[in-house]
Amino acid sequence: MMNRLFACTFLLFCVGLAHAQSLIPAPPQLAAEAYLLLDAHTGQVLVEHNADKQVPPASLTKMMTAYIVSDEIEKGTIKEEDMVRISEKAWRKGGSKMFVKVGDRVPVIDLLRGVIVQSGNDASIALAEHVSGSEEVFAEVMNQQAELLGMKDTHFVNATGWPAEGHLTTARDLGILARALVADHPAHYKIYSEKYFSYAGINQPNRNRLLWRDPAVDGIKTGHTEEAGYCLVASAVKRGMRLIAVVLGTDSDEKRASETQKLLAYGFRYFQTHKVYSKDEVLQTERVWGGKESQVGISVEEDVFVTIPRGGEEDIKADLIIDGELEAPLTKGQPLGKVVVTLDGETVADVKAVAAEEVEQAGFFKRLWDAIKRFVMGLFG
Repeated sequence: MMNRLFACTFLLFCVGLAHAQSLIPAPPQLAAEAYLLLDAHTGQVLVEHNADKQVPPASLTKMMTAYIVSDEIEKGTIKEEDMVRISEKAWRKGGSKMFVKVGDRVPVIDLLRGVIVQSGNDASIALAEHVSGSEEVFAEVMNQQAELLGMKDTHFVNATGWPAEGHLTTARDLGILARALVADHPAHYKIYSEKYFSYAGINQPNRNRLLWRDPAVDGIKTGHTEEAGYCLVASAVKRGMRLIAVVLGTDSDEKRASETQKLLAYGFRYFQTHKVYSKDEVLQTERVWGGKESQVGISVEEDVFVTIPRGGEEDIKADLIIDGELEAPLTKGQPLGKVVVTLDGETVADVKAVAAEEVEQAGFFKRLWDAIKRFVMGLFG
């Protein structure tokens, strides 16, 4: 009894009222080579087509360039106000530009805006050289970061998205990167919603048309080359739900915007993000043996969100599974089991259940008395 592993399952939230099941039509078919729609809170993919097909990312590459720069700023290795000297390589690069000049000294934060808003190839190379010494070494850092984020089918060759052999990604990987941009660097993510950025007297608009069309859209990035077609990664928030749409390989600037709108409209119309539990919320109390306290609260280590059909809250069920009898001492946050959330019998979340507070070990006589009680209960259990 004392050392056996057992699973006690408790119904924490289950409403069994009869109701009409949510009707969800088939997702829209887009005129794009690949696309994906996901819930940014949960990572749940709602729509996908060719999501794992490797394609050239064009300037969507700059999402990773900006992510790494933001990461370096947060770590303190560089600062927003650092002055970056513009090299001839950065100045000479063709394509979209911030229009910096050779020898200019430009603040990191201005170059970051040049990357995000103006899609400047010159700004991207300048930042890559500032962070890593050269664009080639920076590309290695990009690939290392992609691996850390779980972008399994991505390989970067440069910091700009300039066409190069082997410079490839997927819609799924770009969705992962977009989630990371929003979650990991919220202060810099706000730059993605800026409609204009001026440098050297040149005022350039953000190429993301949806920033003008839909007030819910607050980012993220466009891309275009002849090989990649017209691409867009967009994010929008409505009623507490953030969606990320990735649309790759359309045939025009207008089409990438309109096709992305179709995905976002579908997601917001038929799905919702539902918060099941809050971090540190006590879900249940459990018996603790040999402790100064005989009970401990059970909570979850992080907020629990699930993506469900709109109006489908009544179909959610959550089970608490405790992995064995609990013995003091226990520390706050110590894993004790898990909470499994299901929707219509399908698991939609599986998170650690943890001790909500510390339970110190009791004195000798209290521990002895608990041991006797456990022994007796074992005899009659």
